[in-house]
Order: sequence, then C-alpha cells, then structure tokens
Amino acid sequence: MTSSLPPLTPFPEASWQHRLSSDDWDALIEAWTVLSHAYLSLSDEQFQKAAVNDESVAAFLSTFVSETAASSSASAPASIPTPLLKAAFQLASRLLTLSPPVQLLDYQFLSSLARTYPKKRTAPLIAQLFETHGPVVESSLASLKKRLIPHLEAGVKGDLKLVESQLCIVNPLLHASPRACAFFLAGSDFFDGLVACFRVMNPPLRKAIVATIYLCLVGLTEAEPPKWAMLSDQLFGLKSAAEAHRQGPLNANDSLVAELVTATPLLNTLLRRAETSDAATESFRKRVTALEPFKKGPMVRPKRLVKRKVDKGKGRETLGDIQADMHVHRMSQITQVQDLFPDLGSGFVSKCLDEYAEDVELVVANILSETLPPHLADADRSESLSSQQQSPPHPVLAPRSTPPQAASRRNVFDDDEFDRLHTEHSKISFGKKPAKSADDILRDKSTAPNKAAILSALAAFDSDDDERDDTYDAADVGGTVDSNNQEADGVNDGNEELLFRAYQMDEKAFARDAATRRGNPRVKLREETGMSDEAIEGWAVMLKRNPQQMKRLEAKYAFSGQQPQLERTTWRASPAGSGAEESEPDASRGRGGNVAGPTGNQDTEAARKNKEAHKGSRANHNRRDARAKKMARGGFGA
Repeated sequence: MTSSLPPLTPFPEASWQHRLSSDDWDALIEAWTVLSHAYLSLSDEQFQKAAVNDESVAAFLSTFVSETAASSSASAPASIPTPLLKAAFQLASRLLTLSPPVQLLDYQFLSSLARTYPKKRTAPLIAQLFETHGPVVESSLASLKKRLIPHLEAGVKGDLKLVESQLCIVNPLLHASPRACAFFLAGSDFFDGLVACFRVMNPPLRKAIVATIYLCLVGLTEAEPPKWAMLSDQLFGLKSAAEAHRQGPLNANDSLVAELVTATPLLNTLLRRAETSDAATESFRKRVTALEPFKKGPMVRPKRLVKRKVDKGKGRETLGDIQADMHVHRMSQITQVQDLFPDLGSGFVSKCLDEYAEDVELVVANILSETLPPHLADADRSESLSSQQQSPPHPVLAPRSTPPQAASRRNVFDDDEFDRLHTEHSKISFGKKPAKSADDILRDKSTAPNKAAILSALAAFDSDDDERDDTYDAADVGGTVDSNNQEADGVNDGNEELLFRAYQMDEKAFARDAATRRGNPRVKLREETGMSDEAIEGWAVMLKRNPQQMKRLEAKYAFSGQQPQLERTTWRASPAGSGAEESEPDASRGRGGNVAGPTGNQDTEAARKNKEAHKGSRANHNRRDARAKKMARGGFGA
C-alpha cells in the first residue's frame, strides 16, 4: 500500500507562490491535504517504513513549517486552509514520535513549528523530543550557542545582524520549551554576552535580547520540576549587572535590566508563579524586589498625539485609511506583546487587549499560563488586524434643512469710504501700484513734512554745543593695546634668544635624557636662563612642532649686531678728469689742505684757491661729457 502513495512535493517559497495561478494553487493545496491524510491512515509500522524509504515527507514538513512561520510575521502571500494546517501538524507529530529524521531535530525546524502552532500543542511534543532524543536536540542548540557567544561579547564589532536573526528564530522555541531555556542559561557566558551586547544602540537587536532573557527566565518556572534555585542565581546576576552598569559612565536607565523590568511583567509573573508553587521564600522575594528600583519612570513610553482624519464626505475610506486612523497607543501595546510572542497575530493580540482592558502585563501573563478565556483560547492566533476592520457606514446623504446663518462680523473698516462707495477712482489701483516719476513725487505734497515741524527742529538744534571727540577712546576703538606683547613693544625675550641661539648651535643640547642633562651645555643653559630641564626640553619640543615659530625666530634673531661693509656707489672724479664712474678717486685731491681749516693756514689757503680756480672750468662739463660718451656708445647721435 505504501508503494502506491506518491511522494509529497516540497512546499514552494513565497516568490514561487506569487507565480502560480489561483487554480494551480488550489490544486496543490488539495493534493497536499489528501496525501497527508493518506499517510496518516497508515499503521505505525507502515508509516515508519514509508518515512524511512521516502524522504519526501520530511522534506515537505520542513519546507511547509519554515515558509508558514516566515509568512506569519508579515502578510502571507497565499492563504493556507485550516485542513492543511491540521494535517501537516498531525503528520509532523507522528513522524517526530515514531522515527524523527535528523533534519527535523534541528532547532530551526522546532522553532518554526513552535511559531506556526499554539504552545499547548507544540510544548508536549517538543518536551517528548527532549526526553527521547535529547542529545541530538541539545547538540543543535549547543552549536547555536557557541556561534552566538563570540558575537555577543564583541559588541559593535560582532555580526549584529546574525545575532538578531538567530535570536528571533530561537525565541519561539524558548517560549514552548523550558528545557531549551535551562540549556541556554546553564553557565554565565550566554547571559553575560547578552548583557554586553545590549549596550549597542540597535533597537531591533535590543528587543530580541529582552525577549530572549524574559522567555528564558520565565521558562525556568515552567520546567518539571521548576528550577527555582537556578532562577534565584539568575536574578542575583541581573542585580549585579544593573549595579555595575549604574556605576559606569553610561546612563543608568539604558541597561538591559532596566529595560527588562520596565517593558516586561517579569517581576510580577515570577512572584505570582512562586506563590502558586509555594516557592516564594523570603530570600526569593528579596531577590525579586531588589530589581524594583531599576524600573524606569512613567515617562518612558509617552503617548504620542494622534492626528485624526477629518471625514470630508468624499467617498468610502480604504483599508489604508482605516489602519492609519487606528490609535497609535494600541499599536504600541500590540508591538510590546509581539516582541515576546512573535507567532501571535496583531488581530489576536488586539482581542486580548480588549479582554483585559489594555493591560499588557495581564495579557502576557495569561498567554504564558494558557489561562485565556475559551473564546480566545480557541481563536485563530495568527489573525491579522486587517481582518477585524469593518468598512465604515456610508455617509447619510438625505436632504436636510439649511442651517441658520452665522452672525455677521464687523470691523474697523465698516462704513468707510470704500464701504459707502465714495472713494475717488484715482486713488484705487488693482494689483501693483503704478510707479511715479520724480516730478510727480515732488508735486505731491500729501506726504511732505510740515514746515512748522522743520522750523521747530532747527530752533532746537544748538550749533555751539560741541561734544568731546571720543573717536580714539579705547572703548570706542574696540580694544586696547596689549602692553604685555613684547614683540609689539620691540622688547626681546632674553630667554627666548638664548634658547634659540643654543638650539641653532647644537640641537642635541635639548635632548631628553640623563646624559644630556648632566652635560656642560645644559648646565650652562640652565644657569643663563634660570629654567628647569623640563621647561627647556618642552620649549624645544614645541619649537619642532611649530614650523611657523621657527621661521619667526629665524627672522627675529637673524641680525647679530654687526653692520656689513657696503661699497660706495656715488660718482667720483678720476685723476685725469675723465669723469668715468669706475675710475679711482683723485689721490692728490685733499692733499693740498682742508678748505674748512683755520684761516691763515698755508694748506687751508691753498685748498681754497684750488677750489675757486677749478670751479668755473669744470662746473657740470664733466657730467655733460660723460653723457655724450654714453650716448655715443648706444648708437645715437651726439
């Protein structure tokens, strides 16, 4: 009989589902449903033999569960009928109970299964797998834990997208399996990694981390038996992490513990379950209440203003208009619940909030404890919010009587010239007022100042009232001269010059070592400047770092006080009277005496005679002759 059953086709991806027509998709749904029931009708021996010989059953279940779980977070590309969902779960339950293949014991398949179906159905099945095939399941979880810890501890340097995606995948399994929660919290490395990675400012990653910690801690209370000792140790670790964060440089309200005890009903849930199990000892109560002070204030989640849509009566509202008009506060509450239970649809969460008066903590607690009312326990948990919306009623278009007119309004312009239509047409212009010429403006005396006002202003003006000229006052100039600026006053810093001269002579004298400090150049420099070794070496370091300072000092102290010898450039007469500029001065000139000498002196009288004798003969003739020679050499006529 088993050989006559055809294999099950793998469930297609979302991209392929869009390419199928509605008839083809309905035919596939019907074929999967019929074949699933055919496999379920086999006996245990026949079913086990068929599952071993035919891998199509495991392939169909793996693809079906993963695609259905992936589409539950968004709008499903194609609706899956309830009969196929039930048949697939029964097929998976029977296969996992009799002879589960290794690919169905992986944490990804189990997480997808827990996300697709309610906890009351998946939790017993997964618990049985841990009992019968625990090492295989824990091996898959150990590989995930080992892969996540290095990225969690690396913080911003780790692969944050990998951490976020893997935590979102494994959270449904933590919600359904207390054994998985205890496995992840065994040891402190995974918990410490979550605390360290929460410091990264990544809101989606932070939500995933908070959900993981919350589900793990609450899952310890659901184990058989509950692990109260392990939970108490974890609470002590939470307090230690919160206190260490508070003593650090970061904001105290920006820690994992502060967000955990504020955004989730962790403390109330733990106390309530401990009291129900008679495990609420004094020590356990103290460790729970010790986390109360880390709660954030009431302004952490302020209500945002909602922009109401005005019904203008222009037609029917679309589905997008209805969703846009929904209260933002309700959407925020739905998001808080879905952060902890991503498998729940927004419509189902909205019904739970209506049932418990929008109390998020009460909704989460009842979902965890499976104590929802019957009408919610049997409801479709993947229901989206759009299915709950009803089209608004049509606007009433019946004729109505004309409403009374509003009271008339009055202002200061009532009964003016325009109101009485007595305004001259020349004063009225529409649009931009036409421009006037200069002559028109001069002829227009309507805006001219009054002559009496001008005369009174001139009479009040006192021409003899001359105030003091404060143009060059320091306060009016806008600043004062800095008397401490030595360069501005022309005063040189003696130490600066000594240091710069020493630096030019031997740069090694400013080295920062013990041998240089004991050397004679350094000792001499300390005595001359009166500065310490640290100040001298610091001056040299700053000089090296500032090239502009080096140029300034070179220009400032380049002059050493000695004027270089400059050659004379004035014209001097030659001995022969040629007037050439490059000729040597007349050696005989000046030997006859000084014309400014004492009167009556023989040399003085001879010098004066020679001066008067050659004055008339030379005059400016030598210059004239020299110019003529230059012009002749240049090729021009004399």
